Amino acid sequence: MIWGITLILLSILAVPSLILSKKPDAKDLLAKIEPYQGWIGLVFCLWGIWGIISAVLNLGWLTSAPIWWTTLFVGSAIQAALGFMLGYGLINKLLLSGSQEAKNKAEQLRAKIAPKQGKLGVLGLVVGIWMIVASILFAVV
Repeated sequence: MIWGITLILLSILAVPSLILSKKPDAKDLLAKIEPYQGWIGLVFCLWGIWGIISAVLNLGWLTSAPIWWTTLFVGSAIQAALGFMLGYGLINKLLLSGSQEAKNKAEQLRAKIAPKQGKLGVLGLVVGIWMIVASILFAVV
C-alpha cells in the first residue's frame, strides 16, 4: 500500500497544473514544497529504482501473483521516471558531477521524458490508486 501512496504523492507533485486547475488555493502549498523538489525527486527516484530491483528479484511472483508483480514493476518504473524528472537538477549535481558522459546520457533521457511528464503524472495517479486497491484485494503487503 505504501508504494501506491508514495506514487500518488509524487504524481501530484509532478502535475501541479492539474492540481491548480482543480484547486487554485493549492498554489501556496506547492510553492512551499518547491525548494525541496530536488530532494523529493531524488528520494522517489531511488525508491522507484529499488522497486524495479525488488520486482526483478521476485520474478517468482509472476507465477503466484502476476497482477501484483506487474503492478509493482510498472508503478516503480513510473516512480523512478517522475522522481528523475523532479530531482534532475540535484541528481545532476550530486551523482553525475564526475562524469560528462553520464551527464550527457541523463540529459538525453530527460529530453525524452520531459514532454511526457504530465501524462506520466496522470498515469502515476491511476497506477497509484490501483496499487492501493490491489494491495487490499490481493492482501499483499
